[in-house]
Amino acid sequence: MAGAATVCMAGEASATAPGTPEAPQAGLTKGEVKAMREFKMLDFDGNGKLSRTEVKLFPRLSAAFDDADTDKDGYVSYEEVRAFAAKYRAERERNKAAQAAGDTAAPAAR
Repeated sequence: MAGAATVCMAGEASATAPGTPEAPQAGLTKGEVKAMREFKMLDFDGNGKLSRTEVKLFPRLSAAFDDADTDKDGYVSYEEVRAFAAKYRAERERNKAAQAAGDTAAPAAR
């Protein structure tokens, strides 16, 4: 979800959530580092997963909650967020490619 919707919040949780990296790791993109930071900010109780309550102020995240919660435990883990974001990006890129192919496949009207 973090990759699917950008979330801007002031402040950051002081505790590191279990299951999420404590510091940015080498090889991560700026987007991945931002996603980790945003996940930690949303994880108000610091349990390493997001509940519906924690994301309800963010309509795009709330709307995607059921899709992202692949194990259907009522929470979204950081790994589930990463998987959902990758799926969302791939779908968005396919749509862009299809649109571009459609633009170039149609002959220009003269």
